[in-house]
Amino acid sequence: MIDWDDIARRAVFAVVGIGLFVALWFIASIHLHSDVLLPEPTVVFRGFIDLLRDGSLLKDVGASLKRVLGGFAIASLLAIPLSLLMASVRPLDLLMSPVISFLRPIPPIAWIPIAILWFGIGDPPSYFITAIASFFPIFINSYAGGKSVQPQHIYAARSLGAGPRALFLRIYLPSAMPMIATGLRVGLGQSWMAVVTAELIAAHSGLGYMIQANRLALETGLVLVGMCVIGLLGALMSLGLGVIERHVLIPWKQN
Repeated sequence: MIDWDDIARRAVFAVVGIGLFVALWFIASIHLHSDVLLPEPTVVFRGFIDLLRDGSLLKDVGASLKRVLGGFAIASLLAIPLSLLMASVRPLDLLMSPVISFLRPIPPIAWIPIAILWFGIGDPPSYFITAIASFFPIFINSYAGGKSVQPQHIYAARSLGAGPRALFLRIYLPSAMPMIATGLRVGLGQSWMAVVTAELIAAHSGLGYMIQANRLALETGLVLVGMCVIGLLGALMSLGLGVIERHVLIPWKQN
């Protein structure tokens, strides 16, 4: 049952919080008195409207969204099955754990030179970097979820004749789903951070490229437009993922 009072209360607090943030931004911009250091919110809003009218903002948003969703999908399709298989098959766990431990501390930005050498400039290196960035949060949470499966559930399923496939689909996957959902949320945020980094260096389109181009032209207002759009898109996608989590991935959590 939807709690409309709680939704209204959250909306009021959100509006007040955003209003306070904009007010502080306005005061700071008046104090600095420089459109290069920190333009006023109205300047940023006018820049947003201008970019929206000439169509360049929508083009860059589309390019970044495509890269984020592509890399995030690749990471999810690889990380979830691999982590659950490692959690359930001990020889595979022993074989792969050292490799994962070796690769995990390497930051996504360190992969950019390799990505450019392997894939050139454009979409492919951005897919690669966003996939690397979101893979490990998804993997680590899914692996922890797979390891937290209660042994009695496995014994009960085996005593009823469940094979490896049934164990994976009926025991490990549902039991790990809350942790998988958490990993997906964290991984999505990492994808946004990585795609901007990748577009700063290895792309000729997207919000990261737009931010870099306007930074070089000292158009700080347009830089802030790009940053605000990234924040807004990330928040909306996280909200959508939360809805999918509650109604599709772990609907029993509502109860």
